[in-house]
Amino acid sequence: AMKKLHLIRHAKSSWSDRALSDIDRPLNQRGLRSCALMAEQIVKAGCSFEHVFCSPALRAQSTIENIAQHLNQAAGGEGDNSLESGPPSSKSLRHRQIEWHTDPALYTFVMTDLLAWCQQLDNSLPEVVIVGHNSAMTDFVNAIGNQPLGNLPTCGYVQLALQIEDWRALSPGAGDTISLLTPKMFK
Repeated sequence: AMKKLHLIRHAKSSWSDRALSDIDRPLNQRGLRSCALMAEQIVKAGCSFEHVFCSPALRAQSTIENIAQHLNQAAGGEGDNSLESGPPSSKSLRHRQIEWHTDPALYTFVMTDLLAWCQQLDNSLPEVVIVGHNSAMTDFVNAIGNQPLGNLPTCGYVQLALQIEDWRALSPGAGDTISLLTPKMFK
């Protein structure tokens, strides 16, 4: 079985309060709008938000929180669980609360940290969603994927299909860039 990675760069954050440390910066209005814009599109691209891992930075947490909230609203409130038993169609997805794990190791701007983190993933996980930061994400996509990327913008999404069966085998050139979505595409 092949592996798949879904990368989401946090949405646009606010610099209005200079006293805040980097990890505590919130999203700005544009960032919040982008989350609403991108939520449905990321699902359409084939991301089921099954195993989600997020940087502890506030701007990353708020990004996945707002995406999850938006998908939940699209479902019409809290949703019901009667669809859980069937195959995971986009219908049942919208009725599922998205959960995520925060991992301090994902608060990094360095591609090699991201690579090392992925290499230690549990092999039972077929695909993983990472919410994190540049330049780690752009560099990672350029190293692993097969389509050069100048810059992954805020709230941008990339899907990488990996030609590996074992996370430990993840290495440069191991993936195909299947999907690249940015908020600008849906304005």
